[in-house]
Amino acid sequence: MNTILAFAAALVSLRLAADLVRRARARRSPELTAWAASLAAYAAASTALAAGAAGGWHDATFRVYYLFGGLLTAPLLGVGSLLRAGFRRAVPVGLVYCGLAVGVAVAMPLTRVVSGTGIPSAQSHLDVFPARVLAIAGNSLGTLAVVAVAIMTLRRRPLGNALIVGGVGVAALGSALTGLGEAGTSAFFAIAAALLYGGAVATR
Repeated sequence: MNTILAFAAALVSLRLAADLVRRARARRSPELTAWAASLAAYAAASTALAAGAAGGWHDATFRVYYLFGGLLTAPLLGVGSLLRAGFRRAVPVGLVYCGLAVGVAVAMPLTRVVSGTGIPSAQSHLDVFPARVLAIAGNSLGTLAVVAVAIMTLRRRPLGNALIVGGVGVAALGSALTGLGEAGTSAFFAIAAALLYGGAVATR
Protein backbone atom coordinates (compact mmCIF):
# COMPACT_ATOMS: atom_id res chain seq x y z
CA MET A 1 0.00 0.00 0.00
CA ASN A 2 2.85 2.40 0.80
CA THR A 3 4.34 1.87 -2.65
CA ILE A 4 1.01 2.35 -4.41
CA LEU A 5 0.27 5.60 -2.60
CA ALA A 6 3.76 6.92 -3.27
CA PHE A 7 3.55 6.12 -6.98
CA ALA A 8 0.08 7.68 -7.08
CA ALA A 9 1.49 10.88 -5.59
CA ALA A 10 4.26 10.84 -8.20
CA LEU A 11 1.79 10.36 -11.05
CA VAL A 12 -0.48 13.14 -9.77
CA SER A 13 2.45 15.56 -9.47
CA LEU A 14 3.84 14.63 -12.90
CA ARG A 15 0.45 14.89 -14.60
CA LEU A 16 -0.18 18.32 -13.13
CA ALA A 17 3.35 19.46 -14.03
CA ALA A 18 2.80 18.38 -17.64
CA ASP A 19 -0.45 20.33 -17.81
CA LEU A 20 1.30 23.45 -16.47
CA VAL A 21 4.00 23.04 -19.14
CA ARG A 22 1.28 22.94 -21.79
CA ARG A 23 -0.35 26.06 -20.38
CA ALA A 24 3.02 27.82 -20.12
CA ARG A 25 3.83 27.13 -23.77
CA ALA A 26 0.40 28.30 -24.91
CA ARG A 27 0.53 31.53 -22.91
CA ARG A 28 4.31 32.13 -22.87
CA SER A 29 4.18 32.32 -19.11
CA PRO A 30 7.55 31.98 -17.30
CA GLU A 31 5.92 31.72 -13.89
CA LEU A 32 3.92 28.67 -14.99
CA THR A 33 7.16 27.13 -16.27
CA ALA A 34 8.77 27.62 -12.85
CA TRP A 35 5.71 26.20 -11.09
CA ALA A 36 5.74 23.23 -13.49
CA ALA A 37 9.40 22.64 -12.62
CA SER A 38 8.46 22.72 -8.94
CA LEU A 39 5.75 20.10 -9.42
CA ALA A 40 8.12 18.00 -11.55
CA ALA A 41 10.63 18.10 -8.70
CA TYR A 42 7.83 17.06 -6.36
CA ALA A 43 7.06 14.14 -8.69
CA ALA A 44 10.72 13.06 -8.63
CA ALA A 45 10.72 13.19 -4.83
CA SER A 46 7.53 11.12 -4.75
CA THR A 47 9.13 8.58 -7.11
CA ALA A 48 12.10 8.25 -4.76
CA LEU A 49 9.63 7.82 -1.92
CA ALA A 50 7.92 5.02 -3.85
CA ALA A 51 11.26 3.37 -4.60
CA GLY A 52 12.17 3.50 -0.93
CA ALA A 53 8.83 1.98 0.02
CA ALA A 54 9.13 -0.78 -2.57
CA GLY A 55 12.73 -1.90 -2.16
CA GLY A 56 14.08 -0.18 0.93
CA TRP A 57 16.06 3.03 1.17
CA HIS A 58 19.59 3.33 -0.19
CA ASP A 59 22.10 6.14 -0.65
CA ALA A 60 20.92 6.86 -4.21
CA THR A 61 17.20 7.04 -3.41
CA PHE A 62 17.93 9.27 -0.42
CA ARG A 63 20.00 11.66 -2.55
CA VAL A 64 17.21 11.91 -5.15
CA TYR A 65 14.59 12.42 -2.45
CA TYR A 66 16.65 15.09 -0.72
CA LEU A 67 17.56 16.92 -3.93
CA PHE A 68 14.08 17.18 -5.40
CA GLY A 69 12.03 17.25 -2.21
CA GLY A 70 14.36 19.00 0.21
CA LEU A 71 16.33 21.34 -2.03
CA LEU A 72 14.33 22.20 -5.16
CA THR A 73 10.54 22.10 -4.75
CA ALA A 74 9.97 25.15 -2.52
CA PRO A 75 12.65 27.38 -4.11
CA LEU A 76 11.28 26.75 -7.62
CA LEU A 77 7.80 27.56 -6.38
CA GLY A 78 9.19 30.77 -4.92
CA VAL A 79 10.80 31.66 -8.26
CA GLY A 80 7.42 31.21 -9.93
CA SER A 81 5.76 33.52 -7.43
CA LEU A 82 8.44 36.18 -7.90
CA LEU A 83 8.02 35.97 -11.68
CA ARG A 84 4.27 36.32 -11.22
CA ALA A 85 4.96 39.56 -9.34
CA GLY A 86 7.23 40.84 -12.11
CA PHE A 87 10.68 40.13 -10.60
CA ARG A 88 12.45 38.82 -13.70
CA ARG A 89 15.83 38.63 -11.95
CA ALA A 90 14.47 35.60 -10.12
CA VAL A 91 15.32 33.51 -13.20
CA PRO A 92 19.16 33.77 -13.10
CA VAL A 93 19.15 33.53 -9.31
CA GLY A 94 16.99 30.42 -9.50
CA LEU A 95 19.21 28.81 -12.12
CA VAL A 96 22.34 29.42 -10.04
CA TYR A 97 20.64 27.96 -6.98
CA CYS A 98 19.48 24.87 -8.90
CA GLY A 99 23.01 24.24 -10.14
CA LEU A 100 24.35 24.58 -6.61
CA ALA A 101 21.65 22.27 -5.24
CA VAL A 102 22.43 19.57 -7.80
CA GLY A 103 26.15 19.81 -7.03
CA VAL A 104 25.56 19.54 -3.30
CA ALA A 105 23.16 16.60 -3.64
CA VAL A 106 25.61 14.67 -5.79
CA ALA A 107 28.74 15.43 -3.77
CA MET A 108 27.43 15.65 -0.20
CA PRO A 109 29.06 13.10 2.12
CA LEU A 110 26.76 10.85 4.11
CA THR A 111 27.62 10.41 7.76
CA ARG A 112 26.36 6.83 7.62
CA VAL A 113 24.99 4.40 5.06
CA VAL A 114 21.29 4.77 4.25
CA SER A 115 19.30 1.57 4.73
CA GLY A 116 16.01 0.29 6.06
CA THR A 117 12.36 0.80 5.17
CA GLY A 118 11.54 4.06 6.98
CA ILE A 119 12.06 7.49 5.45
CA PRO A 120 15.64 8.55 6.32
CA SER A 121 16.03 11.78 8.26
CA ALA A 122 18.52 14.39 7.11
CA GLN A 123 19.78 14.80 10.67
CA SER A 124 20.85 11.16 10.76
CA HIS A 125 22.76 11.13 7.48
CA LEU A 126 23.96 14.64 6.65
CA ASP A 127 26.24 17.19 8.27
CA VAL A 128 24.75 20.59 8.98
CA PHE A 129 26.90 22.24 6.29
CA PRO A 130 26.44 22.42 3.37
CA ALA A 131 23.42 20.22 2.61
CA ARG A 132 21.15 20.97 5.56
CA VAL A 133 22.02 24.67 5.65
CA LEU A 134 21.27 24.98 1.92
CA ALA A 135 17.95 23.18 2.34
CA ILE A 136 16.91 25.41 5.23
CA ALA A 137 17.91 28.58 3.35
CA GLY A 138 16.29 27.51 0.08
CA ASN A 139 13.04 26.37 1.65
CA SER A 140 12.81 29.40 3.92
CA LEU A 141 13.43 31.92 1.14
CA GLY A 142 11.19 30.05 -1.32
CA THR A 143 8.34 29.87 1.16
CA LEU A 144 8.84 33.52 2.13
CA ALA A 145 8.61 34.54 -1.54
CA VAL A 146 5.40 32.54 -2.00
CA VAL A 147 3.75 33.99 1.10
CA ALA A 148 4.93 37.56 0.43
CA VAL A 149 3.64 37.59 -3.16
CA ALA A 150 0.40 35.96 -2.03
CA ILE A 151 -0.16 38.71 0.52
CA MET A 152 0.73 41.43 -2.00
CA THR A 153 -1.77 40.14 -4.56
CA LEU A 154 -4.39 38.69 -2.22
CA ARG A 155 -7.18 41.05 -3.27
CA ARG A 156 -6.64 40.36 -6.97
CA ARG A 157 -6.32 36.58 -6.73
CA PRO A 158 -7.74 35.41 -3.38
CA LEU A 159 -8.55 31.84 -4.41
CA GLY A 160 -5.30 31.13 -6.27
CA ASN A 161 -3.15 32.57 -3.53
CA ALA A 162 -5.02 30.67 -0.84
CA LEU A 163 -4.53 27.40 -2.73
CA ILE A 164 -0.81 27.99 -3.26
CA VAL A 165 -0.18 28.91 0.36
CA GLY A 166 -2.25 25.91 1.41
CA GLY A 167 -0.20 23.65 -0.85
CA VAL A 168 3.04 24.93 0.63
CA GLY A 169 1.68 24.37 4.13
CA VAL A 170 0.54 20.82 3.40
CA ALA A 171 3.88 20.00 1.73
CA ALA A 172 5.81 21.33 4.71
CA LEU A 173 3.61 19.40 7.12
CA GLY A 174 4.05 16.19 5.16
CA SER A 175 7.82 16.59 5.17
CA ALA A 176 7.89 17.38 8.89
CA LEU A 177 5.73 14.43 9.95
CA THR A 178 8.12 11.71 8.76
CA GLY A 179 6.74 9.44 11.48
CA LEU A 180 3.70 8.90 9.27
CA GLY A 181 5.81 6.71 6.99
CA GLU A 182 5.71 6.51 3.22
CA ALA A 183 1.93 6.13 3.04
CA GLY A 184 1.10 9.18 5.13
CA THR A 185 3.80 11.31 3.51
CA SER A 186 2.63 10.26 0.03
CA ALA A 187 -0.93 11.32 0.85
CA PHE A 188 0.32 14.73 1.94
CA PHE A 189 2.42 14.96 -1.25
CA ALA A 190 -0.58 14.23 -3.48
CA ILE A 191 -2.82 16.74 -1.69
CA ALA A 192 -0.10 19.41 -1.80
CA ALA A 193 0.46 18.85 -5.53
CA ALA A 194 -3.26 19.23 -6.24
CA LEU A 195 -3.45 22.45 -4.20
CA LEU A 196 -0.35 23.94 -5.88
CA TYR A 197 -1.70 23.08 -9.32
CA GLY A 198 -5.08 24.61 -8.51
CA GLY A 199 -3.40 27.75 -7.22
CA ALA A 200 -1.20 28.10 -10.30
CA VAL A 201 -4.19 27.75 -12.62
CA ALA A 202 -6.40 30.06 -10.55
CA THR A 203 -3.84 32.88 -10.52
CA ARG A 204 -3.97 33.23 -14.32
